[in-house]
Amino acid sequence: MTLGGRVVSSDRSPWSSVLERSTMDAMEEDRPPATSTPDVVLQLHECWALLRDEAYGRLAVAGESGPDVFPINVRVDHGTIVFRTAEGTKLAALREDPRVAFEVDGHDDGAMWSVVLRGRAKVVSDQYEAVDVVELGVTPWQRGPKPEFVRIVPETVSGRRFQRTQRSEWSVPEPIARAVPDES
Repeated sequence: MTLGGRVVSSDRSPWSSVLERSTMDAMEEDRPPATSTPDVVLQLHECWALLRDEAYGRLAVAGESGPDVFPINVRVDHGTIVFRTAEGTKLAALREDPRVAFEVDGHDDGAMWSVVLRGRAKVVSDQYEAVDVVELGVTPWQRGPKPEFVRIVPETVSGRRFQRTQRSEWSVPEPIARAVPDES
């Protein structure tokens, strides 16, 4: 395998030498290599509190062309997530395979957090349920009709809280802008 014009052993990660070099640089500078603060696993009620406070997140689906991620506006409703959509890639993927993941993240009190919900999505088709979900007030960002309501029924909900690591702790150079490959 080649990386940046260099031959790299296929039994090692192409980033192994970069990580080793970063650790060596840190030791040479007489400071410890980067360490991480342990994550705090959130309790279920903490996950739902964070989900209720967020109006949008990311929906991951597995469609015919492979995995895809969509930003969606949501509301929590009786232990489920509800969003609006229209016919298109997202809805086609959900009909093909209703297994989805939904993720929200943010920060508060100096800590980062992430909540992931995995479950099954179903288009709301019952007329009484449809009236209930309309009253939730889910408003999409994008203009145009969004007549379909979808409910995600969770199978698992997990979350974690962690301290953000400062860039200087990783002993890596500042990011550089790279040219976008020609798409022709």
